[in-house]
Amino acid sequence: MASNVTTAVSDRLLDAAGLQIDRLPMLPVIFDRVANACAEQMRAIAASPCYFSMSHVEQGRMGEILEPYEANAVTAILEVPEWDSEVVIGFDRDFIFTIVEVMFGADGNEAPEEDGRTFSNIEMKVCAKLAEMIGQILTQSFAVVTKATFRVARLETRMHFAVIGRRTAQAAAAKFLVQAINRGGEMFIILPYAGLQMVRRALGSSAASEPGTRDPEWVRQMKAGVTRADVKLRAILAEQQITLGEVAALAPGMVLPLSVTPKTPIKLEANAQPLFWCQLGQADGLYKLRIDDVFDPEQEFLGDLLNH
Repeated sequence: MASNVTTAVSDRLLDAAGLQIDRLPMLPVIFDRVANACAEQMRAIAASPCYFSMSHVEQGRMGEILEPYEANAVTAILEVPEWDSEVVIGFDRDFIFTIVEVMFGADGNEAPEEDGRTFSNIEMKVCAKLAEMIGQILTQSFAVVTKATFRVARLETRMHFAVIGRRTAQAAAAKFLVQAINRGGEMFIILPYAGLQMVRRALGSSAASEPGTRDPEWVRQMKAGVTRADVKLRAILAEQQITLGEVAALAPGMVLPLSVTPKTPIKLEANAQPLFWCQLGQADGLYKLRIDDVFDPEQEFLGDLLNH
């Protein structure tokens, strides 16, 4: 009973002090994950690389945050049942035009769209798909601290209708920059304080970001990125040390004898780091390597000492 009373008192004190972004250390961490996940998801649907980065997180009144985007953005209203609240995802005009172009294979050679026309049906459909994708990303990103399901309810092009709750209600807005084909744009996510209050304690704890804890989704993304990296391998049949004078005396047609046989193990390395011992073979007109053993630096060092 005493514990419940203490919690209730602390909640009232926090409510009286107001909600401050700097007291929610997990919120920027989550938004960083959103930016990385957006870039990862766009790889599968965009013809050119898209780079997302979180610019900053600001706070203010809902109406004031949305006002600069009037007639210049498309917003999606997402319901969050666990918070009994809604959030707003918005894409400005430059963002929409850039994403549409990279999705349809543009290379940036054409002049960017600059007129203030209304958005086409295709552009609105692309925004709807993006909103669904980002809603799923938000659900996965918030899962590290709390359960929250983000579901698209509707799209709006008039900022007046994108206001959720009162125009004077306080909200946090995360601004993201996107870059592709030498162009850019802005995406924003607005979370009302009424919703953030529901998960204030979870977002106020930095335990989830301390060493020793692992977010499965983050680990999966890191693993996917690392395993797609290109690696150059080098197979070394034999090595021989010679003097600089011997190098200077080399001439075309000279033969350098090597103390090797077809059974001599071949060292396979990457970035000057030995990885495996291999056996040389041939099949289908190609030279091939069969991995026989893992290169053990400690064992090789002891072997060199004994040989000398």
